Amino acid sequence: MAERGTSPEVDWPAQPDMSLALNHMGTFDWDLDSGRMHLDSTALGVLDLRPDEFSGTPAGLRRRMAPPEEARLDARVAQALKDGRSHYGAYVRIRRRDGSRAWAHIQGHILRNQAGRPYRIIGILRDAAHDPGDPGAGGERAEGRRRMTGVVERTTAILAHARTVNDVTDVLKDPEALSHLGAVSVMLGIVDGGRIHLVAEGRLGTHVPELEYTRIDARFPMSEAVRNLQPVFIASREEFRGRYPELWQYIEPLAVHSGVYLPLIAQGRAIGALGLLYERDGDFTDEEHNVLVALGSGIAQSLQRAILFEQEHDLAEGLQRAMLPRRIPDVPGTLIAVRYRAARAGRKVGGDWYDVVPLGDGRVGVMIGDVEGHDTDAAVIMGQLRIVLRAYAAEGHTPDAAMARASAFLRDLATDRLAACTYAEMDLVTGMLQLVRAGHHDPVVRRGDGTCHHVPVAGGAPLGLPLNGPPRGDGSDGGDGSGAGGAGGGTGYPVTSLELHPGDTLVLCTDGLLELPGTKDREDGMRALMEAVCAGPVDVEELADTLCNLGSGQGGRDDMALLLLRRRGTPTPRGGGPLRLRLAPGDPDGPATARHLIRAAVAAWGAEEMTDEIELAADELMTNALVHTEGGGHVSLRMTAEGRIRVEVEDSSSALPHRREAGDWAVSGRGLLLVERLAREWGVEPRGGGKCVWCEFTVPNPPPPTP
Repeated sequence: MAERGTSPEVDWPAQPDMSLALNHMGTFDWDLDSGRMHLDSTALGVLDLRPDEFSGTPAGLRRRMAPPEEARLDARVAQALKDGRSHYGAYVRIRRRDGSRAWAHIQGHILRNQAGRPYRIIGILRDAAHDPGDPGAGGERAEGRRRMTGVVERTTAILAHARTVNDVTDVLKDPEALSHLGAVSVMLGIVDGGRIHLVAEGRLGTHVPELEYTRIDARFPMSEAVRNLQPVFIASREEFRGRYPELWQYIEPLAVHSGVYLPLIAQGRAIGALGLLYERDGDFTDEEHNVLVALGSGIAQSLQRAILFEQEHDLAEGLQRAMLPRRIPDVPGTLIAVRYRAARAGRKVGGDWYDVVPLGDGRVGVMIGDVEGHDTDAAVIMGQLRIVLRAYAAEGHTPDAAMARASAFLRDLATDRLAACTYAEMDLVTGMLQLVRAGHHDPVVRRGDGTCHHVPVAGGAPLGLPLNGPPRGDGSDGGDGSGAGGAGGGTGYPVTSLELHPGDTLVLCTDGLLELPGTKDREDGMRALMEAVCAGPVDVEELADTLCNLGSGQGGRDDMALLLLRRRGTPTPRGGGPLRLRLAPGDPDGPATARHLIRAAVAAWGAEEMTDEIELAADELMTNALVHTEGGGHVSLRMTAEGRIRVEVEDSSSALPHRREAGDWAVSGRGLLLVERLAREWGVEPRGGGKCVWCEFTVPNPPPPTP
């Protein structure tokens, strides 16, 4: 083993020096490779451990150390090993066999091999009451000094993680924190204008009500500390009675004999004050003065950081909420519920948004999205993006075109920010949805019968990226690229069509709702979300509340936006409702989407053997409308009361079609002939300035008619 160290090797275990034992100093030897630890008899005595109680490993120290003390010591050793230091020291509080507490001092020397890797620690362990620097009766003063210094050190370390004023007050009210200073009451006041607001108080039931709000010019010690920016030390009950008669009526019935009020100063001004009351008499020593002033300085910095954190969070959250719509319009035939929950993380608010856009002509658009980043810039960009997407939709652009224009707008902002978004446009008469997804996860649908499933929506790139190549469907944007339709591929944002039956609910949310407790990734979060949706209340507002509250008590969560869209009406059997799609002029993918949905609907109605015939007839009628008219039209499919499947294609031309006899080599003219041969009946109905061409097919075993 001699080669391992850079200094001469020491036999295991290291032998104690008699002079150490005479000075109440024990030794320990810790082999880091094997985990063995040796304590000599003096060290065992310092820890009040019998030899048979010690396990021979660091875990054996837990009998005498509380978990916080053990964690603090472990952190001190780990930091010394990481920094490459050769020594470390720490004061720790131990619990003796009789339940009393005492302070011990640990000092270790770290041995390292030639490569610098630590492999052994040899050190001393002593009772702080026998500090050699304070002989005789000075041991008690040494213990008090070490105790107070340790409390300041530990409290400052804990407060370094405080992010809100509540975090600071929780530390101050913790019996294991400042109580080690010997105080029987702890009070924290925050300066609020010309007053001091008491935000935390008490310990061991002690209550000294200096009023919830106290004027800074009042005759109270806390007010005096704030006014003069100097600590106020009170050494006796007589001093309490003489200097602060207004406070004496509250102090008199208590076992309080002294106190200190520390101004909490940050950047040259008082932001609050800390009050500590004691049962002991006597003046405070210079050493105690210094320790308490250091404590006040640490608390002041933490308190200022927490106040600024909350102010910035409130500002950013207010900005974000101002960017969201102030009210959601009432949309006939639907129930819509929205929720927004901000992550409690200072300025780190996100760019989550939702919106509902009445489009006229019996349609409504709903959207949800999230701008990349967690700062005020994200909130500002979110507001701009929500407004432009709303404007593009209201202007009459198709969902895919509106999404593509919004993406171009975000690129033009040159912010280097991306955004994820889902936009859905619903026909309020038929319940047909056209969905477009840009880098967002798939939506969820809860059916009227309580079942749930996620909707695989063909995905496009996140907003703000250039549209190069085909739409992304490799899972990088949260989807599989599949879907019920493919319209919109020319814009880079394919359109997926879905029928929302009466009683069905579309659930749109941002990623914050997928980060549920116990989930590891997005897929795990999606499964947890679907379980919550299925098990949630029937009422749409109650369901929104339930989903919004999922995991809301967990720290560090992301912002969350949620939108629920339910189609009113009594739930009907799947496939029993009508289907209606718009045929846009110049859209090559529209008929393909319609054919896909027609096949699915026909199969759901129990007429799979007729799928090819119905699809072919519908395709001929759609082609006529797109080729021979200028305004496009609509194709619809429904089950009649007589048990027939009826296909209707409406267009804006008043010219009536007629069947032609095409020659052998003609490339057109056979459309209506095919329809006549395939369908049971067909016909034409004038409708306003246009017409409707229809055909019907008899279903052998039709389902019960839809109410």
